[in-house]
Amino acid sequence: MIAAVLSALFFTCSPPVKKPVPEADTPIASPSRLDNESASYLYHFAFDCIDREYPNKLGQVLGDASYLLTPAALHPAFYGCFDWHSSVHGHWTLLNIIRELPEFEAREAVLAKLQKNITRENILREVAYFEDDHNKNFERTYGWAWLLKLAETLRDWDAAVANDLYKNLEPLVQLIEQKYLAFLPKLDYPIRVGEHPNTAFGMSFAYDYAKKYSPALARLIAQKAREYYGNDQGCPVKWEPGGFDFLSPCLQEASLMMKILPEEEFIPWLDTFLPGFREHPENYLKLAEVTDRSDGKMAHLDGLNFSRSWCLYEMGNALNNEKMQSLAKRHFDHSYQKMDSGEYAGSHWLASFALYALLQSP
Repeated sequence: MIAAVLSALFFTCSPPVKKPVPEADTPIASPSRLDNESASYLYHFAFDCIDREYPNKLGQVLGDASYLLTPAALHPAFYGCFDWHSSVHGHWTLLNIIRELPEFEAREAVLAKLQKNITRENILREVAYFEDDHNKNFERTYGWAWLLKLAETLRDWDAAVANDLYKNLEPLVQLIEQKYLAFLPKLDYPIRVGEHPNTAFGMSFAYDYAKKYSPALARLIAQKAREYYGNDQGCPVKWEPGGFDFLSPCLQEASLMMKILPEEEFIPWLDTFLPGFREHPENYLKLAEVTDRSDGKMAHLDGLNFSRSWCLYEMGNALNNEKMQSLAKRHFDHSYQKMDSGEYAGSHWLASFALYALLQSP
């Protein structure tokens, strides 16, 4: 009995065994260019989700009960990555990685997924969806813009595999071109929000494609950009960001006008639109902070850092403005080092924004 009591006292009074404290997460090194290391990190976000059907946000209009189909039945090419537009720019991400890095380790696996999704049959079914009376405005214009960005990559890439994929995609590309040509003349006022409907973003990406491959669309975008934005002054960039923004209304507009206007017109326009911004861009923009990466809307703010980054790079490169380039890098680094949170709310789309910003870096 005494032995039992002594034993109990011994173990009760013994100091607690210390459990190892988990090491702090090692920050991800931010790349300055796309290389094998950064590609190996970025590609898996899109690779893991372009054939992941659920969870899924369809965003469709139901004409009747027959519309109640699975995402893959409705969108056999672009059913993954939570929503249609994220699937499209997930495909864009993978294509650009294997295009820029021909020896990329996962090249064949990536190609297999792309070729399985972007088939002639699948694309014709996507076209049929867009031609439906109830869904003719589906993904206007954010998804349209990414579809043309995907087409631009395929047409720019002089490779047999890209030519084959583009031939399959072409009917949908032609349809989206026609939708832009029909829609923009009817849009009297630009949409200036920090989310999907932003007109400047949709026109900017579409213009990148159109100036190479669709002269009529390029002329229309240039005309409408001048109409919408040519007389704008004093954009309230210090009001940004809104709580759910993933685009900067002011910077998206400025970046678009940089593409449209010759330099001798753009500089005085920019100085009126964002007075003092060329000299001290850091005074106008603070890094966006995300408080909850499991919340899809709040996770948008990581995307805002990336989209600000690419706008700043585009303008900084064109104007040889090191302050803009430096601020672009700060925005990129801030969210790149935090984007792998394990939350699908961000992982299904952020790699595309990160890669696009990285490809604009000098």
